[in-house]
Amino acid sequence: GKLVFVNSIVGGAIDARFLPAILKGIMGRMEQGPLTGSYARDVRVIVYDGKMHPVDSNEISFMLAGRNAFSTAFKNAGPKILEPIYDVVVSVPSDYMGDVMSDLQGRRAMIMGMESEKGFEKLKARVPLKEMSSYSTSLSSLTGGRASFTMKFSEYELVPSDVQDKLLKEYEAEEKEE
Repeated sequence: GKLVFVNSIVGGAIDARFLPAILKGIMGRMEQGPLTGSYARDVRVIVYDGKMHPVDSNEISFMLAGRNAFSTAFKNAGPKILEPIYDVVVSVPSDYMGDVMSDLQGRRAMIMGMESEKGFEKLKARVPLKEMSSYSTSLSSLTGGRASFTMKFSEYELVPSDVQDKLLKEYEAEEKEE
């Protein structure tokens, strides 16, 4: 997840020596994202104006200003939450295929294909990592321990809007408790 930092300040509104402090504040806030506390990625920041005070301007002030400005701008930009998606291959006896497929679909899986091989089915799917936390136990229960699976990171994708709303509410509740 990259940050593109653009200095568009004209006329010396902010002394160039404070730009690293602004950048540090932004990067610190990206690490602990303003939306859910998770890393914010693929961000473009344009600094175009500001003010300095002959006595009170210092690095800490500009670092905090960068941090606060980033939080405000980020929330106003309509950010979306990404989640890691994994390619999952389940090797399952044909008799259990329906149950396994149903379980995967309940985990927001996208079924990509199937192959038959000597009484076994190889089921290929793309599944959000969050949905795979108890999969090993479920698969063992569903198949009497006769199935196995592998998973490999594929990419990040946008979470569905209902999932994003739920995550935001959970994060806000946690923040209030602290």
